[in-house]
Amino acid sequence: MIYPFMTLDDGTEIVHSEMYQNGEVKVYIEKPDEKDGFHYASCFLPEYTWKEVNGFTDAEIERYREIIESTAHLILEFAQEGGFENASNF
Repeated sequence: MIYPFMTLDDGTEIVHSEMYQNGEVKVYIEKPDEKDGFHYASCFLPEYTWKEVNGFTDAEIERYREIIESTAHLILEFAQEGGFENASNF
C-alpha cells in the first residue's frame, strides 16, 4: 500500500509505503517534468538508502534528503499505522 505524505511548493509529491516485514519503508519522490514526463527517486528508511534516482539534480536530492531526514520519525509511524489519516493523535 502507498500513502500520500507531502506535496512541495514546486509540485513534487512525496509518498511512502507501508512498513515491510524487514522494517523498511520506501519513500518515493516524483516531480512532473515537461521534457521527461517525471523525475523520480526512492529512499528506503531507516537506512536512507537511495535507489532509482532519475532526472533530479544533486541539489534537488539534497533538499529531499533533508526533508526526509527531518520527517523520518513521522513517515515510520505513519507506515505502521496505515498512513497519515489513520495515525493516532491526528
